[in-house]
Formats: sequence, structure tokens, C-alpha cells
Amino acid sequence: MSLIQISDLNFSYPGSYDPIFTHVNIQFDSGWKLGLTGRNGRGKTTLLRLLTGQFPGHGKIHMQEVPALFPYPVPDPGRSVMAVARQLTEEQPDWMICRELSLLGLGEEFLERTFFTLSQGEQTRVMLAALFLREGCYPLIDEPTNHLDAQGRARLGQYLSGRRQGFLLVSHDRMLLDECADHMLSIERTGISLMRGNYSDWQRECDRRDARELAENDRLAREIGRLQEGTRRAAAWSDKVEKGKYATRNSGLRVDRGYVGHQSARMMKRAKNIEARREKAAAEKASLLKNLETAEALKLHPLEHPAACLVRCRELSVRYDGRAIFAPVTFELHGGERLALVGPNGCGKSSILRLICGQESPHDGLCETASGLIISYLPQSPEDFDGTPGDYAEAHRVDKSLFLAILRKLGFERVQFEKQVSELSAGQRKKLMLARSLCQRAHLYVWDEPLNYIDVLSRRQIEELILQYRPTLLFVEHDRAFCRTIATGTVELARP
Repeated sequence: MSLIQISDLNFSYPGSYDPIFTHVNIQFDSGWKLGLTGRNGRGKTTLLRLLTGQFPGHGKIHMQEVPALFPYPVPDPGRSVMAVARQLTEEQPDWMICRELSLLGLGEEFLERTFFTLSQGEQTRVMLAALFLREGCYPLIDEPTNHLDAQGRARLGQYLSGRRQGFLLVSHDRMLLDECADHMLSIERTGISLMRGNYSDWQRECDRRDARELAENDRLAREIGRLQEGTRRAAAWSDKVEKGKYATRNSGLRVDRGYVGHQSARMMKRAKNIEARREKAAAEKASLLKNLETAEALKLHPLEHPAACLVRCRELSVRYDGRAIFAPVTFELHGGERLALVGPNGCGKSSILRLICGQESPHDGLCETASGLIISYLPQSPEDFDGTPGDYAEAHRVDKSLFLAILRKLGFERVQFEKQVSELSAGQRKKLMLARSLCQRAHLYVWDEPLNYIDVLSRRQIEELILQYRPTLLFVEHDRAFCRTIATGTVELARP
């Protein structure tokens, strides 16, 4: 174990309107199981790439271990899993490779399979096992759960919590961070903060800090108002006394101008003291709430369909290359229900969603939707698009003002509206897709892994939106906390 030190780090992308990091100073122990969180676009992936030396940042980064970034390219995916693992681990013994793969739920039956024939979740687990078998490296793990099903995520949490080796993990999966992190880094508005504990510990501390600062902000606002009134009264009294100094008579006596001038000066001094106290309180107030993460409530206006049953599937099974990819399934989706399709990677969940949305696919059994059903479909992967977010809204024929307002609520800064979509992070591009779907009035919302790449605060916004407006929803999502909160029912798919 050794210290990793970041000193006076500054970084901006070429041609960018806003800096990613400004004078960042932080140090942490390479033996910690360190979670990294922050809103989309704050620079989490950028920080990992700076640690690996891929980007030329200004400042100093000192670390003894060799940084190893996940995900990484696999040189020859046409070879067997064992051959690929040997190459990636720099020829570690086969027994060590088998042991590591088994800890991630991959048995001996996977070893002779061709790597590229594995599902993305299975490939993820092979690459993570190989990463931790490399000697002398410091793992930098960037959102490993994006292609893992719920069982795979649970297995990953157990695997990472059992490692003796430290790592830096970027993830928006709250349960995963609770299971395996012992320290948390957070990229906030004004810099990077570090604390001991897992995600829940970090969230509780943030909530306490925000509550303290909000209470202090309210107290100072009242104090500033009181002092402003005091300054105004003292200044008015001073002016009145000063004007009285030049009166010719006062109750038949000549005015003592020296005495009156002295009183006026005392009142003016008092006004200046009150003003100094007001300025001090204003400075204290300005130092508060700089890292407060606001999350305005989102809105949705779903349509109501006259039919009670919107989707009906009977003994449905989708075929691929002539064979069924999941055992026949039967279910119905009624208005107001929120059904989660669950099952292992590659079992056909996305295929069912596409079939319901009208994309033809070879299948057996019945799949029918109510007449005149309007569906808003959110695909799994972030879209590539040439143009700005405003251009994206126009291309998809949604209300541009509403679309940009939703993005603002999801954490977009106004300056990011001028960027090209290709310059945005994966999470920001996924938010474009979410905002598009939220702009569409539909009877049924079909979302395929809507939370991939999405930050935790936005996940909570989406949960609150769904619970408040209760749209009819058919979705695939592997975030266990989200499913537990949102789903009114589940449809489990199994391999044939």
C-alpha cells in the first residue's frame, strides 16, 4: 500500500467552454476500496484517464503502482476465454485463472468458449478477473455494472468486497458501493471530497452537511436583513442630527454645534460598524451551499388508454438463429402497472421489449398490444448524434424548451447546451434519451436499462417521478434498489 497524491491538478478539454478540474489537491491510500461518485459530466472517467496518463493534465500525480483501467480492449477476442485470460494476466497459472473466474460465477464450461461469443456481462467478468490477477497494478474500474444483470451485480459486490487489493471504482449502483467500498470520493461543484465509509455513510453525511448549511443560511439571511435595517436607521439618525447642527435656535437657546457634531459622528460610526457586521455575515452566507446538489422534481403527463390490458403475451418465445433464446413466457400488462423483466444476461429481455414496440423478430406464441397504443421507447445504449442537444430535440420532434428544461433539472449546466452531443459523457447522452422520452405523452413507456451511466441523484429523481405520476411502464433494469422501489410486478425469463 502507498499514497496516491494529486497536487494542483487542472484540466480542460481542448476547445471546451468549462474546465473539468481546477487546482485539485487530494491524497488517498492505494489499499483502500475507494468508490468514486458525482453527477454526470463532472469528470469521473476523465480523472481515471488522468491517473493513467492518457490525458495531459497540468499538475502532479504521484503513484507507485502501475494504473490499470477497466474497461480495456481485448487484443484477440477470436480466441478461447482461457487463451485470452492468459494473455491479459501476463501468463498467470491456469489454476489461478480458473479460481478467479469461478469467484465471478464463470465455471470451467466457459474456458474453451470463444471470447467474442460471450455476452457483454460475461466478457465484463472475464476482464475484471484478469485485471485483478495482474501483479503490481492499481485497478481503476469505470462503471463495471452497465452490462451485468442483478445476479452478476450481486456476485461482483461479493467479489470486490473480498479483495485484499485496493481499487478505485466508479459506479452509480448504490447497493454495489455499499457492499464493497470502505472510502468514498465525490466530485462536487467546488472540488473533490474524501470521507471514510460506504455510499450510505457518504449520503448521510452529505444530507447532514446540507441540512446544517441550509439552517445556517436561513439564520444569516435573517441576520443580514436585521443588520441592513439597523444600518438604515443609524444612517438616517446621523443625517437628521447633522442637519440639526445648523439650526439657529433650540428651545430659545443657541445650538451647541460641537456637541451635535459629536453625536452625529457617533451615530455614523455605529452605522459603519453595523454595515461591517452585515458584510461579514454576507461573506459567511456566500461560503455556504456551494456543494449543495439540487434536484428539482421532474414531471410526466402519461396518456390514459381506454383498454384495461395494454400488452398480452401468451407462451411467447423469441428465436435467434432458429432456436428459442428463452423459455416460453406468459404475462399481461394493465394500465398503471410497472412490470420489470428480469433474468440473466442474454436471455432475451431486450428482444421482448423491441417486439412489443413493433420491431419484427422471429418468435413463437402470441404478442399483441391494444389498438391505438402510443409507446415511448427508450433503448439501452446511448445514441450517437451530430449536433447540439437542441438539435437532438428538433430531430426527434419534441418540445425544445421542455426538453432543455428537463435536462437542466437532470444536472446539465447551460454551457453544455452549446456542446456537440459527441463531446458529452455517456451519462449525459443517456439523459438526452431520458429527457426525450419524458417529453413524449404516451400510454406505455418501454425503457431498456434506463439507468445505465446515470448518476445517483438523477436515479432518485426518476424514482420520485414514477412514484408520483404512476405511468404504465415495462422496463428492464438491473439496479436492485430501483427495481425494489418501482416495480409493481416482475416477469422472470429463463433460458430454455
